[in-house]
Amino acid sequence: MPIPHLKEPNFRIKKIGARISQYRQPPKKKGNKKEAKQDREITGKWRKLKWLKKNWLIILIGLVVFGVISGIGVFAYFSKDLPDPDSIIERTVSESTKIYARDGQTILYEIHGDEKRTLVNIEDIPDHMKQATIAIEDQDFYEHSGFDLGGIIKAGCHEVFGNLGGLCPQRGGSTITQQFVKNAILTNERSYTRKIKELVLSYQIEKKFTKDQILQLYFNEIPFGSTLYGVESAAQAFLGKSVKDVTISEAAFLAAIPNRPTYYSPYGNHVDELSNRLHTILNEMVELGYITEAEAEEAKQDNIAARLSPQYENITAPHFVFYVREKLSEKYGEKVIEQGGLKVTTTLDIDKQKIAEEVLIAQAEKNKVNYNADNAALVSLDTKTGQILAMVGSKDYFDETIDGNVNVAVRPRQPGSSFKPLVYLTAFSLGYTPETILFDLVTKFKTDAADYEPKNYDLGERGPVSMRQALAGSLNIPAVKTLYLAGIDNVLDAAESFGYTTLEDRSRFGLSLVLGGGEVTLLEHTAAFATFAREGAYHPPVGILKVEDPDGNILEEFAEREDQVFDSEYVRTLNNVLSDDGARAYVFGGGSLLTLPGRQVAAKTGTTNDYRDAWTMGYTPSIATGVWVGNNDNSEMRRGAAGAVVAAPIWNGYMKQAVVGPAETFKSPSPNTSSKDVLRGDLEGETPLKVDAFTGEIIPNDCIDTYPKKFIKEKVFRVVHNILHYVDRADPNGPVPANPTVDPQYQGWEEPVQRWAQENNYLDTKPPMGNCNFRSEELQPTIEITSPKNGETIKENKITLQVVTEIPDESNYKIEKVEYFLDDILVKTVTKSPFNATLEFDEDFETGFHDIRVAVFDEISNFGTDTISINYLTESSTTNTNTNINSNTNTNSE
Repeated sequence: MPIPHLKEPNFRIKKIGARISQYRQPPKKKGNKKEAKQDREITGKWRKLKWLKKNWLIILIGLVVFGVISGIGVFAYFSKDLPDPDSIIERTVSESTKIYARDGQTILYEIHGDEKRTLVNIEDIPDHMKQATIAIEDQDFYEHSGFDLGGIIKAGCHEVFGNLGGLCPQRGGSTITQQFVKNAILTNERSYTRKIKELVLSYQIEKKFTKDQILQLYFNEIPFGSTLYGVESAAQAFLGKSVKDVTISEAAFLAAIPNRPTYYSPYGNHVDELSNRLHTILNEMVELGYITEAEAEEAKQDNIAARLSPQYENITAPHFVFYVREKLSEKYGEKVIEQGGLKVTTTLDIDKQKIAEEVLIAQAEKNKVNYNADNAALVSLDTKTGQILAMVGSKDYFDETIDGNVNVAVRPRQPGSSFKPLVYLTAFSLGYTPETILFDLVTKFKTDAADYEPKNYDLGERGPVSMRQALAGSLNIPAVKTLYLAGIDNVLDAAESFGYTTLEDRSRFGLSLVLGGGEVTLLEHTAAFATFAREGAYHPPVGILKVEDPDGNILEEFAEREDQVFDSEYVRTLNNVLSDDGARAYVFGGGSLLTLPGRQVAAKTGTTNDYRDAWTMGYTPSIATGVWVGNNDNSEMRRGAAGAVVAAPIWNGYMKQAVVGPAETFKSPSPNTSSKDVLRGDLEGETPLKVDAFTGEIIPNDCIDTYPKKFIKEKVFRVVHNILHYVDRADPNGPVPANPTVDPQYQGWEEPVQRWAQENNYLDTKPPMGNCNFRSEELQPTIEITSPKNGETIKENKITLQVVTEIPDESNYKIEKVEYFLDDILVKTVTKSPFNATLEFDEDFETGFHDIRVAVFDEISNFGTDTISINYLTESSTTNTNTNINSNTNTNSE
């Protein structure tokens, strides 16, 4: 096809021409100034567009020339201060980074400046090692000239605009060459000028060296965590072999680490993420044709973790140290923290850490023997600042048999009942109170799936209980009711404000959430309880006080951050319940391991189904501590391994020693001013009645005081209902629901309540009113002992008593029986007239004066009494008495 003549417009010029045509000069008109002005404006635009049409090529060439000249200028400007690519083998001397306890003197860990590096030639690096690295780091390595412009644009777009509906996907913009330059030559400064220098130097290196030479430089420079640099050192340290001998799976394993060496450390807390990244590399290698699917599947079955060489370091509080190190790595990068000579002062209290380790290890050994519990963890926070005072991630960091290197303090586990306080706190904020009455009865809860029927830990029922009793005693059925009343979304909103990050997928959670159905980390869980201690003021948990460079310049320093995330009045109410030892005594007993001598503490335990996790969470106004006990592989402990049994001893042992200084107390909440009986602790509409024990008639109030007490019995008159009958669950202090049965849970809650009411003699029909004369003194029968006489001496071993009984004329009831009492002991009952009786005395019956009392009863138990005194003296007892008197007289006379 012939090349069009330059003067002939191409298709774009034709479009421009079409637009210009609408501005062609119109015919001149006379006499209209406004129209003339418009004609001049159109004519001007037409001339400009005509000029652009004529000179577009010149303009385009000018822009290109200007861009090229500018690019050359930028390249030259940033190249003038860059090192010679020929000198890149030279290394700067690294300096160790030291991590200190909060005293600034005790070294917890030292990252040695002595880099562990073994140089290796590219010929000794197997192809699958190169391919694994290229697959995950830089798939266009052999095509680009040092940088990937498309990748840079997309990375910058994502940083500025986010994903932008998929137009700016997240991806790394750095090539292998750039990563080498960043790690080996330039500083870790985050700026656009450093990025430009990185691009320039990468381009220069690509011109100086072959691709294999660049790969060799890269493989000898990349960090693998701690003091490990270079792929050969990593292969030796992790796998105990040279890189030339690594398998496909091992190559993928090594290629997965350098992106974030601390995060992907095989000895750290993210081994699952490391495994996922390894599988991603193998999948990419298949896509690129480096290996077959069969080879990838075989590599995925290789359990590399089982072959890892053990890592032993001179380290104190290792789980805490690596927690801090990961934070430093995220902020400053691996090269800075491993070679930058930083001084890091942490929040760790070395004395409290030692206490925590000693107490935890001692109890963990007992738990292992008694309950098959391999592991335990503890976190202690300063509630005023959120600073981590102690962190024990497992009982032994170096014990591979229990995955001791895993920091359970930051691993999600189910919290059991220790999550209940957040549910009750949410309910308090809606208007429910600690005195609110709920029924602890086995109840079926309607759900979208099958009915849910939770049970208490002891499978028992306790009838009506207050929220205070239910929370303190960790009753499950009332807790599930409280979650329903509070609302699952409201509880999750509260959890988010208290710092929980593991409950984001709300679709997973139902009514079992209150019993520990959602996973939390011990660190975040303890931070939430610390927020309770500070009356709703949340402090994010923090492990670093200060970071300094080698010259003493402060790079960062702790600044207290406090967010009031919940109304303090409701949190005071919660603290009042959790610190009420009397309220939980019916389950845990008074003065249990959830208390501290002479101090006010709030505490809650938790135990998951099948005894997989056991917790004790507790706090004073100044220190919050959480303890977890269980097995890292989530296997069951033995039955009975409850939080109060296996975790509470650790919590109590630590807190007794860690809490020092003057005793502090929690602020008291405001009094309960609720208008409804059910929210004030009374069964709604309850009417206590005093009725006659025999007739069941109501005793009038004006004769209660004179009514014989033994005939008064108390009963309660009301028709019992569950709480949904009286409150709108979203507004408990609002109007009573007009039709409470529309609530989907109403019927399931109501049925067990009605059964309980019948079993416990609650009246649903008010009894008739009685009269005051029924039990008056005038209606009481009388009795008199006619023989023997009062004070008479009895010398025989038996006595016959004669009585006279009488019924008042006003009474219509016959005498039913007469009871005989000797010194207030019932010895005989006579039911036939004339009701006389003969009493016989044993040989060893004591001589002297004794009371004989008789009581006469009519057929509705009206009664009267009479009492006499007799002197029991037989002939033998008289002789003995005289002898004793003489003996005593003689003795006294001496």
